[in-house]
Amino acid sequence: MAACAASPPAARCAGMRGDPAITVQLLFGRSLRGGGKVGDVAWRDFLAAAVTPRFPDGLTVLDGYGQWRQRATGRVISEPSTVVEIVTEASPDTFQRLDAIRTEYKAQFVQDSVGLVVSEACASF
Repeated sequence: MAACAASPPAARCAGMRGDPAITVQLLFGRSLRGGGKVGDVAWRDFLAAAVTPRFPDGLTVLDGYGQWRQRATGRVISEPSTVVEIVTEASPDTFQRLDAIRTEYKAQFVQDSVGLVVSEACASF
């Protein structure tokens, strides 16, 4: 793995029939403060208005069940969640668009955070 980390992106992807890319996972909690959850219609509306226009080339949406430790109390919180996975180029513009999505979701649904995981990848479509 150390050799992979030291190689430039194009070299890592050589022979793999892919181009350098990143895989991004956005982790959205669907519970609302005070009870309830972000409903399917509200979620689809958010996806259509805030995510798809920023990444129109494609993405994958996975529904799941997540958990996290509440910092203030140390309590483990479980909730329905949605993971949006996007394969794209690593660029300042990409990260600005991701930050905008996270900020918009937190504001619209009064969330403390939206998880972000970024991994280097080689991709071919």
